Amino acid sequence: YGAGSWGTALALQLARNGLQVWLWDIDAEHIKQLEIARENTRYLPGVVLPDNIHCSSDLAEVAGKSDQHLIVVPSHGFRALLKQLVPLVQDGGQIAWATKGLELDTGKLLHQVIQEELPGSDYALVSGPTFALEVAKGMPTAMTVAASNQAFGQAMAQAFHGDNYRVYTSDDVVGAELGGAIKNVLAIAAGISDGLGFGANARAAIITRGLAEIMRLGTRMGASPETLMGLTGVGDLVLTCTDDQSRNRRLGLALGEGKQMDEAIAEIGQAVEGAKSARSVGKLAKREGVEMPICATVYRILYEELSPRQAVQELISRTRKSEVQ
Repeated sequence: YGAGSWGTALALQLARNGLQVWLWDIDAEHIKQLEIARENTRYLPGVVLPDNIHCSSDLAEVAGKSDQHLIVVPSHGFRALLKQLVPLVQDGGQIAWATKGLELDTGKLLHQVIQEELPGSDYALVSGPTFALEVAKGMPTAMTVAASNQAFGQAMAQAFHGDNYRVYTSDDVVGAELGGAIKNVLAIAAGISDGLGFGANARAAIITRGLAEIMRLGTRMGASPETLMGLTGVGDLVLTCTDDQSRNRRLGLALGEGKQMDEAIAEIGQAVEGAKSARSVGKLAKREGVEMPICATVYRILYEELSPRQAVQELISRTRKSEVQ
């Protein structure tokens, strides 16, 4: 569910493995163009959709085709889509998602939203250091499936695993979720630093101290340190903070160069999860009593008109303390 760049890329990987894949999107005109052109000209031009990818804007039709459902919509539309799926998903339906974010208004993790809307369903998160275009082209990739039960996790891993696509499994859904959501906020910070021209040293400091923020919140919430140091944590963090394929990093670059947030997001032309996650991560950190100064500073830049240059100075001038606490 969701025919943006990431949803289409994952559909392509599943189709490579010989599966019949139904690709849904709320935008009927977009779906029509996918069917006519047999490529996602809006988000992944030049990548041909094989015949075993079927496109539809009819949610009931698509939901009725399988017991396994993969949601790839922005976090702000996640609960709304689940509510629509409730009467369409059979008892025992299995829900997976590849959205990297938290619920905006509540700061809840997305597996908690699934538990509220579809109690009793098996669920799994598909995450890791992955860019849509590289997955769409079949380039070498590794990711993790973190699931509520082993059988569903193994089934999802088998569905994606291929010659150039290595899939690991995990039972640490919380850790995988937090890594994927927080790294988007930190990628904005890394982009801001580079946009200001602060160089590689500053970027490395942001990545490293940002990882410390992920570790503090993750361990407070019961996540495994090994998960946070794995593909869905440090792997995704490094990728997103260092490569301009990242929409979150590109937003940060634009802010560092003096552009306004709305202008920058409009130029990017797709959802920038980190801009919303800056709000929800802040709510979650406050609720858990965890200090996350880099994430908090990104929030202030985005929503309280703090200048990027002043923000960096404030971070640097914070009271000295031990690196490890």
